[in-house]
Amino acid sequence: MPKTKLLPFLEALFAVIVWGASFIATKIAVGQISPIAVVWLRFAIGIPLILFAVVMRKQFAFPKGSEWLYFTLLGFLGISFHQWLQSNGLKTAQATTTAWIVSTSPAFIAILGWMILKEKLNLLQSSGIVLAMIGVLAVVSKGDLSTIAVGNFGTTGDFLILISSVNWAVVSILSRRGLRNHPSTLMTFWMMTIGWLITFAALLVNKSYTEIPQLDTRGWIAMIFLGIFTTGFAYIAWFDALSQLPAAQTGAFLFVEPLTSMVVAAVILNEQITLVSVLGGAVILFGIWLVNRK
Repeated sequence: MPKTKLLPFLEALFAVIVWGASFIATKIAVGQISPIAVVWLRFAIGIPLILFAVVMRKQFAFPKGSEWLYFTLLGFLGISFHQWLQSNGLKTAQATTTAWIVSTSPAFIAILGWMILKEKLNLLQSSGIVLAMIGVLAVVSKGDLSTIAVGNFGTTGDFLILISSVNWAVVSILSRRGLRNHPSTLMTFWMMTIGWLITFAALLVNKSYTEIPQLDTRGWIAMIFLGIFTTGFAYIAWFDALSQLPAAQTGAFLFVEPLTSMVVAAVILNEQITLVSVLGGAVILFGIWLVNRK
């Protein structure tokens, strides 16, 4: 591997490892304060880092006209609503299960691309989507697929995480128009900032800011990790890698994310690594690979 190509590979790997560990940090944080407080504090810490990256790259610009409504929609769906779903979901869902479910987003993006953008979906890709869904059912039901028939499988959190995966696919489809006209880091900054302000309003209404002093040392470490590393450094590293590597090649690194979550959750949260979760996760990843392969 040429020396000039090593850095973007390392940046992509760093980003997905951090994102994989973020589910564990979030689960720790929501065990001490409300999801709204977690989301608000996380982005309050991370947004200045994104702004710094935008300014250093001389990309800063204010949205114009109807772009404010567009970025508000993305901010609500991609930040406020999305992070609320995941934070609330992690109150009852395991971090490992969450990571596997979230990894299905590319399948939902493919489905929405076919339904809304009229993008082609061949038989192999369709088979991959079906496999990914079977993998999710196996992971959520802990291998007892018979529980599906009576509707008694998974936790409320599992369903919220699945909704977040579909929601992220919607955000990804909506983002395509903006990415044609704006640098990705600038678009991310405005999406995060507006989403954070929406969350700020909810924080004030619910007086959730009074919960922040309840964080202990472990909670603050989780929040600092979520703010500085997950929201700040990881996004900056990911966009750097994306600007230097083909999108498909960069996207392949996302397969590392649920594997990281599984290992970190086992070490920090003592979540058991079961054969069902490993096999179900493998089926999900294979299905997503079929969806994205050329």
